[in-house]
Amino acid sequence: MTMDARMARAFGLEGDAWARHANPWSVYTRIPIPPLLAAAIWSRTRFGWGCLVPVGLVCAWTAINPRAFPPPRSLDSWASKGVLGETYWAKRDEVPVPARHRVAPNVLGAVSALGVPFIARGLVVRNGWMVLFGLAVQMAGKVWFIDRMAVLYDDVAPAGATGGTPASRRADPPQR
Repeated sequence: MTMDARMARAFGLEGDAWARHANPWSVYTRIPIPPLLAAAIWSRTRFGWGCLVPVGLVCAWTAINPRAFPPPRSLDSWASKGVLGETYWAKRDEVPVPARHRVAPNVLGAVSALGVPFIARGLVVRNGWMVLFGLAVQMAGKVWFIDRMAVLYDDVAPAGATGGTPASRRADPPQR
């Protein structure tokens, strides 16, 4: 099982939960989580232990976000395709993805991860520029990753899989 599949399972993304997470509102309200978490942690000098309230709220939103919205009416949006492309990527050990999609997601995952030490160090030493740099790197890698997942979905989804209602088809990749 890939690390992506384990993370999806940890967030409860199995079966129909992917369809709910494919709602563009879910994607677009999840993207600002890293800066919100950084801001909540940064607030420790002003609020002391009280900063745990906004940190806890951001963490709670992170956990419930994938299931907070109904399945979208259409899967034609970039955000929906990106999430559904992740279903193919997460199950790449079981259903191989085309060769042209095997490198970029790993590289972009690494780029996203490269921003995290800058964010963490910046928060520890209270260097706002370091935090902003880390957030820019982390978020650029993540948004670009979502874009590549949308392209993957367009390439491997069965013909006619977009549009209509997601209830008529599963968000999981087809078994081959």
